[in-house]
Amino acid sequence: MIEERVDPINIDVGELVQRTVASLYANLVTRPTGRAVRQAIEQQLQGDRRMAVSLIDFTEVRILDFSCADEVVAKLVARYLDPDRPREAFFLFRAVEELHSHTVEEVLRRQSLAAVCDVGAGYFQLLGEVEARERDAWQRIERAGRLVPRDAEQALGKGWIEPARNLATRRLVFMGPGGDITALSAMV
Repeated sequence: MIEERVDPINIDVGELVQRTVASLYANLVTRPTGRAVRQAIEQQLQGDRRMAVSLIDFTEVRILDFSCADEVVAKLVARYLDPDRPREAFFLFRAVEELHSHTVEEVLRRQSLAAVCDVGAGYFQLLGEVEARERDAWQRIERAGRLVPRDAEQALGKGWIEPARNLATRRLVFMGPGGDITALSAMV
């Protein structure tokens, strides 16, 4: 069983853009810029093998084009789905509001990926490619925050284990060794 909260790793994308590409503006508009930001995020995650929840914060980013969303969101998510990932990391993308949600959703869908995003005022939503049954299970887990196995069937419905495991495999929820299921938003 895990603690309900994990110390998040906060990553300010706007600050990374300014630092890694020496830009006065936090705009993500070229693939090399997106690649540099993703590599800087990966570098911040290196070295520690403990589980982490990373809050990737787009608050200061005004422009996010498709190539940068692909580099910073899709490639980062895909890398940490790989069984050979460098560490146990889960991602929450903050400030993916109307300004960026279409771009993020599209790049994730193109690669059959999904991510948990704060779309404003602390409201979390799944963006990307998710089956209806998984989306329904995710929404119920998100509302509950955390479910223990004995409560999961009542909260998620009959046949809950398959969609819950799929969500955990895709790193959209955390499933502990005892079967507890925790929404990523409840871990930060």
